[in-house]
Amino acid sequence: MLDFVRKLAIGSDHAGFLLKGTLIGKFTAEGYEFDDKGTFSVESVDYPDFALPVCRDIQAEKVTFGVLICGSGNGMSMAANKYKGIRAALCWTEEIARLARLHNDANILVLPARFITDEEAKKIFHIFMITSFEGGRHIGRIEKIDGLVT
Repeated sequence: MLDFVRKLAIGSDHAGFLLKGTLIGKFTAEGYEFDDKGTFSVESVDYPDFALPVCRDIQAEKVTFGVLICGSGNGMSMAANKYKGIRAALCWTEEIARLARLHNDANILVLPARFITDEEAKKIFHIFMITSFEGGRHIGRIEKIDGLVT
């Protein structure tokens, strides 16, 4: 269980802006602290500009986990996974989120704002945050992923 992890970096593009606010509001009240990397409105922006600072905070060990949100989740996931040490998982169900942590040691939760409800997003976030990496046979696989990225 990851109860000790309470500070996260979070970012979104315009399509994820409202859901980002919903998650910050809900989980700040439950003791999480979010370093909001933007965007700060629904005005059209480029998602890679907001994936970068979340990834940099994880790489610099300022935070252990991040959340990225865009319309489909694909853009943020693709952008984030270009960075060494980042394992961003696009999650649209609680089970996908659980497995992303359990088997893949994902350190960024990516949410598809246009395809899930606020309630689903809250449940997915919760599962992602309380699930620990299983280790074991998965460790070598994670090491291979990290070795592929420069």
